[in-house]
Amino acid sequence: MSITYQELLDAAEAEIETLTVEEAKALLHDETCVFIDIRDIRELDKSGRIPGSVHAPRGMLEFWVCPTSPYHRDVFAQDKKYIFFCAGGWRSALATQQMQRMGLAPVAHIEGGYSAWLAAGGEVDINEISDPV
Repeated sequence: MSITYQELLDAAEAEIETLTVEEAKALLHDETCVFIDIRDIRELDKSGRIPGSVHAPRGMLEFWVCPTSPYHRDVFAQDKKYIFFCAGGWRSALATQQMQRMGLAPVAHIEGGYSAWLAAGGEVDINEISDPV
């Protein structure tokens, strides 16, 4: 193996903005920010969502972000800051790095992901999801 997952994560973290949960909580109702939940739909159904967050599954993210893709979603064509999160912060770190490389800006991710959000008493919505489709 030429590179480990930890090396990938370390490289991503060195390139991207990482928000603490408290910093992210302060931005939740900021109209200039969009929270992007990249978890699998089963994770959302099981443990809830950050209110107002947009679900963009990790497997489709590059296609939904790229304006030349037939799968492009308008939510990614706004002049806003995109804050990515997953369950623990690993997938979102790699996704944020990739989105930054694709030219989406500004971008950041939440340190510790949704698990840290829950542990810090962040707002949770169990029943609703904002889907860009």
